[in-house]
Amino acid sequence: GNYKRTVKRIDDGHRLCNDLMNCIHERARIEKVYAQQLTEWAKRWKQLVEKGPQYGTVERAWCAFMSEAEKVSELHLEVKGSLMNEDFEKIKNWQKEAFHKQMMGGFKETKEAEDGFRKAQKPWAKKLKEVEAAKKAYHAACKEEKLAISRETNSKADPALNPEQLKKLQDKVEKSKQDVLKTKEKYEKSLKELDNATPQYMENMEQVFEQCQQFEEKRLRFFREVLLEVQKHLDLSNVASYKNIYRELEQNIKTADAVEDLRWFRANQGPGMSMNWPQFEEWSADLNRTLSRREKKKASDGVTLTGINQTGDQVSQPNKHSSSLSVQSNTVQSVQSSYNPFEDEEDTGSTVSEKEDNKIKNVSSYEKNQSYPTDWSDEESNNPFSSTDANGDTNPFDEDTSPAMEVRVRALYDYEGQEQDELSFKAGDELTKMENEDEQGWCKGRLDNGQVGLYPANYVEPIQ
Repeated sequence: GNYKRTVKRIDDGHRLCNDLMNCIHERARIEKVYAQQLTEWAKRWKQLVEKGPQYGTVERAWCAFMSEAEKVSELHLEVKGSLMNEDFEKIKNWQKEAFHKQMMGGFKETKEAEDGFRKAQKPWAKKLKEVEAAKKAYHAACKEEKLAISRETNSKADPALNPEQLKKLQDKVEKSKQDVLKTKEKYEKSLKELDNATPQYMENMEQVFEQCQQFEEKRLRFFREVLLEVQKHLDLSNVASYKNIYRELEQNIKTADAVEDLRWFRANQGPGMSMNWPQFEEWSADLNRTLSRREKKKASDGVTLTGINQTGDQVSQPNKHSSSLSVQSNTVQSVQSSYNPFEDEEDTGSTVSEKEDNKIKNVSSYEKNQSYPTDWSDEESNNPFSSTDANGDTNPFDEDTSPAMEVRVRALYDYEGQEQDELSFKAGDELTKMENEDEQGWCKGRLDNGQVGLYPANYVEPIQ
């Protein structure tokens, strides 16, 4: 009956196919998740770097890491596809062809092996049963003979027994000796027949066993073949495009040139930038008329808004390398960027936890177009180069500030302030509403950099 271990191996082979498919499926899922995380990481950090203070060739070298992540993500998605579409399906199809289920349960191959072993063992098992029976009869006869001899010996020493009783004991001993000879002869004969049948039995059993071995050999060889294919799909080191990714990354990093970046900054943000010095301009009643906050409230014909860029889900990015400073007549424009990508950026697809996300958001407190205070001041309030006005440190509405009414809001559209007391912001920026909407549709608010001013009420929405 020990052939059942060989038969069980067939069922185990079917189960091992399932285990291997599950193993590959889990690895494919890991590849997919890793690819998604790489893409999300690249998207998030590309935005942070582009909106951050880094510039020039070093910025391009930094962004090369995000490009590398996107390309590697594509390769890992290809790995996932190969594992599921090729390896997984190959095992599934082979299992279906190798194992045939029966109506009553189990597999056809298992039943054939079971029947083959049972048929090969049946004649020998029958003779083995006869040997066991002959052996049992012989041992019982020997036991009976010994008991009869012991009784006869004891009776000779007992004077109370008559000759007739003694004769019966002697006959019992004689009969038991004859039984021993008969059973021994039968036992030896059945054992000899069993020995004669053993070679044929072994040959028949081995024939069935070899059939099982051949079936198992096919499975083992198939598993080895599949595992080698899985290895090739997972081994990106032999993929030419994978090597090119890091060769290109290295070249992009080596192209970073500090001297070139400094030269660019001098030409665009330093002494070499184009200047727009103030010039004499004739006064015009209709041109660049500055409305005070009080005049805005009293206006009955409404306010015309300009500089509106509805972007929907796409937050427009500020000009990264703007090099000109524009001063229009008497209108004072605040030179201040209020966009902070490290606080307001939304990354709904990211798998990073909220706590870690907040850490990433605070990586940098700088902004690409951040203004810096000058070392000199001018008492004239209409000086566009005043350090206080440029940085939004002055607050013409101090007397109206009511902290109790402050509410955080998010910009729905881009808005560029047209006058000195108006705020400028981008879609997606967050700011603090300090006063509710007036009758003309204006609110007073404060940007995160401290600048206070007016903005259209319908350009923002409360943050839930």
